[in-house]
Amino acid sequence: MAGSALLVMDVQRDVVALADDGSGYLPRLRSAIDGARAAGIPVIYVVLGLRPGDPLVSPRNKVMGNVLRAGLFTEGVPGSDIHPAIAPRDGDVVVTKRRGSAFSGSDLDLVLRSRDIDRLVLAGIATSAVVMSTLWSAVDLDFGLTVLADGCLDTDPEVHRFLVERLFPQWAEVVTVAGWLKAVAPV
Repeated sequence: MAGSALLVMDVQRDVVALADDGSGYLPRLRSAIDGARAAGIPVIYVVLGLRPGDPLVSPRNKVMGNVLRAGLFTEGVPGSDIHPAIAPRDGDVVVTKRRGSAFSGSDLDLVLRSRDIDRLVLAGIATSAVVMSTLWSAVDLDFGLTVLADGCLDTDPEVHRFLVERLFPQWAEVVTVAGWLKAVAPV
């Protein structure tokens, strides 16, 4: 799996509180993170960070306007912290983005290119937001892609199912966390 990185995206306290469906999402994601580390695959955390009353959010941007009004993803607010169940370790890279895609307003592309990473393994909340946006950005940037179907979560289970079963397989390998762990396990 040389040249790969696991992106753990938007798994922030407030988002987990909104989306966690009691299916064991966080322990499953924790196992993917631990498996990546055991296989020598870098884990890169991506968070959405907005300034209080963010002047960079246009009134024309319906989604980001709603996020800002709801007080979600505000930098320095405890609810915007990465969930402690999957928290980064010292030395892990944490990238802050300003919009939906992990590449939007961040230095993610620079981080990946400087480490010769050309394949991304995507996990995060929400499937219909950061995962989908990042997938499409990464396709345009010629990254190889794997989506961890059960390493992603959405507030709408039907939208999640459609994306991982019907749409994402057109651009990415879509596997379960367990299946991916078997493929990357050190021999």
